[in-house]
Amino acid sequence: MSIVQALRAPLRQCTASRLRPRMSRLPLATANHRNLQTQAPPAASPPTPDPSTIPLRKRLKDEAKRQKAAGTAKKSKRSSQTVPGWELTVGIEIHAQLNSPAKLFSPASVIAPPPRDAANQHAALFDLAVPGSQPLFQPAVLVPAVRAALALNCSVNTVSRFDRKHYFWWDQPAGYQLTQYYSPFAQSGSLTLLARDGIAAEDGESVTVRIKQVQLEQDTAKTLSQPGAVHWIDFNRAGTPLIEIITEPDFHHPRTAAVFVDKVQTLLSTFDACVVGMEAGGLRADVNVSVRRMDDPSRPLGTRTEIKNLNTVKAIEDAIIAERDRQIRELEAGSTIASETRGWTLGTKETRRLRGKEGEVDYRYMPDPDVPPLVIGKDLVACLRESVKATPDIEVEMLVSKFGLKSKDAMALVTANSEDKLDYFYRLVQKFHQLQAGLDAKYGDAGYVDTKLSVLAGNWVLHEFGRLTKVGKDAEAEDPECETPEHLEDLVSVDHLAELLYHLHNGKITSRVAKEVFFVLYYKNMVIEGADGELVEEKSLTKYLDWHNLWFSEISTTEYRELAESVFETNKPRSLELIKTEEPPKGKVMWLLGDMLRTGPAENMVPETAEAILRDVIAEARKKSL
Repeated sequence: MSIVQALRAPLRQCTASRLRPRMSRLPLATANHRNLQTQAPPAASPPTPDPSTIPLRKRLKDEAKRQKAAGTAKKSKRSSQTVPGWELTVGIEIHAQLNSPAKLFSPASVIAPPPRDAANQHAALFDLAVPGSQPLFQPAVLVPAVRAALALNCSVNTVSRFDRKHYFWWDQPAGYQLTQYYSPFAQSGSLTLLARDGIAAEDGESVTVRIKQVQLEQDTAKTLSQPGAVHWIDFNRAGTPLIEIITEPDFHHPRTAAVFVDKVQTLLSTFDACVVGMEAGGLRADVNVSVRRMDDPSRPLGTRTEIKNLNTVKAIEDAIIAERDRQIRELEAGSTIASETRGWTLGTKETRRLRGKEGEVDYRYMPDPDVPPLVIGKDLVACLRESVKATPDIEVEMLVSKFGLKSKDAMALVTANSEDKLDYFYRLVQKFHQLQAGLDAKYGDAGYVDTKLSVLAGNWVLHEFGRLTKVGKDAEAEDPECETPEHLEDLVSVDHLAELLYHLHNGKITSRVAKEVFFVLYYKNMVIEGADGELVEEKSLTKYLDWHNLWFSEISTTEYRELAESVFETNKPRSLELIKTEEPPKGKVMWLLGDMLRTGPAENMVPETAEAILRDVIAEARKKSL
């Protein structure tokens, strides 16, 4: 039985022929798969969905397509990081949901976005502002909050206090929000952004951003807009513990400001302080934007406006650029800038006015008489400082210096959404060490591993896994019953992938075979024919490769040469062009090499060896022609 026949076994219900990767020559077909070619009767056009119900990821993709089609993606003044004669100044406030099981002042549980429970099922009396209910601080909030402060190099205050921030809106039933405006629990921090983080070129190699303070506060309820100017309120989110990170106005380029928010998100995730990212609504940013002319260095900063609730890195950069350009147009026209709160909608080119900007007086801050001072012991801070993980910058440096990864790949492994990938990568490296040492024990210290192996592991974890998991998620979007496991280990075991890549590294299998077998492993289809002729699952990768005869068996040098000479003679016009110059054109050599691989048994040939022998044949022909 061939490997193709083995793949026809219906071992995974959700796999369909459309899931076959472009590079794979192994089709999948089972009796249980849907026939995607069957024509269905024409259906009525679906109603246009409410934009608020469309997932953010899809809205981003649709907007990118729209801009490309409209030709608005071209370089322009709008996308520039600077405007001659003007200085941009930006400060940022980040609101991030803490990784806590309980709310800030009530024992009600926190639900992780996206909410799957019914509305208003996780709200205590205090969250609803029922008269007589009292705030009760939940100590579980402290650990992730202190971790966040340490991640941002802040000083943690032993004593801090809560204030009431008064404003009236339907998502705030008490009429005020509990926050730490005057006496935050952490302050005086900093975060350094490097060129590899993607900061604006105008900022040079690095930028250090000052963190003014980090404060605890409550989240509001969630508003669900309905047709007919109707608003539903879900109090599941009310009282969820947040930290607000307030920077000094240290940003002068939109891209650097956006990179800062992205790096903070990665840091908070790495330190296990905030595990719900922007894509799920767990982190959002407000930016304060002002401009001033550069002709007078003593001129004070311009009037600032605030843009609220930006929830993607791209939205942060685009909104800052749009507001900067608007303010410059107003000032050049002789107008003044009003201090106000503005909004930004994905896909638009302008910010819009929401309301006048409230100040400290408008919010009527006052100490909360019902909440005692918050005391954080120095022993807790010291314990958490010792237990926190390495920062992403240190992790990236190690991946580059010790494991040989490119900076871009190292950063991709360390991003906020890649913790599982990074852990999987380290376990692969540990398994390589075990294979090199010939051990059968459990994973030990990584020790020395050939960097070519670790680079190979990084490429496969990032790119090969990424390609197949994307296909799986696309299938899941179309068929809710087809679920993709969250962890890479549940998709392909570390043992199997390490052994597969080890054989590839040592030249025992070809890259094409490795990708095909990886495809088989991913879809849990590693089968061979049993004694009774039935297909049975095989646990041993070595036995599977043996049974399907997939080991690499390279042809001899003589056979390489015969193929090269045959291709050279068959393509005489091209061959004559090649021998006219001492250094034959690479493109034409590659064409002959491709013909050589197509003619011979490609699965038994090494392209580099074939190219070297082909060049020898060309050089010999050139000598004879002289």
